[in-house]
Amino acid sequence: MTKWRALQRRWPRSWPLQPVLERAWADQEPTYRDAEPAIIEAALKRAEARPSGNWYVLAASSNIGTGNPRGFQVAGIELVAWRDSGGELRVGPGSCPHLGAPLSQAAVDCDSLVCRWHGLRVGPNAGRGWKPLPCHDDGVLAWVRLDHVGGEEPLDEPVLAERPPADTGVAAVSSVVGVCEPSDIVANRLDPWHGAWFHPYSFTRLTVLSAPPHVLDDHSEDRFLVEVTFRVAGRFGVPVRAEFVCPEPRTVVMRIIEGEGVGSVVETHATPLGRAADGRFRTAVVEAVVADSTRPGFAVARRAAAVLRPIIERTAARLWRDDLAYAERRYALRNR
Repeated sequence: MTKWRALQRRWPRSWPLQPVLERAWADQEPTYRDAEPAIIEAALKRAEARPSGNWYVLAASSNIGTGNPRGFQVAGIELVAWRDSGGELRVGPGSCPHLGAPLSQAAVDCDSLVCRWHGLRVGPNAGRGWKPLPCHDDGVLAWVRLDHVGGEEPLDEPVLAERPPADTGVAAVSSVVGVCEPSDIVANRLDPWHGAWFHPYSFTRLTVLSAPPHVLDDHSEDRFLVEVTFRVAGRFGVPVRAEFVCPEPRTVVMRIIEGEGVGSVVETHATPLGRAADGRFRTAVVEAVVADSTRPGFAVARRAAAVLRPIIERTAARLWRDDLAYAERRYALRNR
């Protein structure tokens, strides 16, 4: 331990990777006193009061190609998504209006879908008993607008958080499904105090510097500010300062504001899928990581993005497999 402390003292502070002095998991400073349920619930209610314009995340943009259409479900509604010959995203009802065939199995022809059951054609110019839905591709995620589900004043585009520029950032998207509602996912992300306790393999030296009070007059201060070290390899990590904010009801954004990768974001989107056969709600967590750095070496990493993306996606999926236990437990306790 003495040698490790000496290494820490000699280690250049300007390097992004820093040695971490380990402590026993149980010897961490408890955070339950600060993680007041009332703070989390108040932040959740403020997020749910923000407009979404009835927009819902479907999937990663890259998961919807120009070949075969893909089927999705949002709030119990069957949808189909595909791209036209110009690469534009198209979304519409997923059931053929003739006899209910799944349009996710249709053929794409001249930018339209041709049902494989009886050849009915539907597409951008609509079709008999079928109408396309507003959709948006932000370059990382594909969205659909469902006005009859959201019930809000429609917006022309989704409420998007600021991201690193597309020409410098590296984006990766992962998705998991849990037995819970979107509010349970958002509440999980609005509890930064659990990070080092519940995810010690990824986070250490986590301190919540500030949290919004129960009653907030200035909504520009509606954020959680955190100092944390992301574990990278063994006893080394990257210390950063980050903020957690909610731009709309079903999205929580973690943005690095100091340290390595300033401006990088992790967007957590909660998309309601509807009730399953067992009567319980399902929610898809679609998490987009958009990383950036001003260091010259990051340009090399960006050229290796095809290798980096699966690593980032696996890391995010592991975190959410654990965090879904938190969200599902919250849902189960509420519905006993």
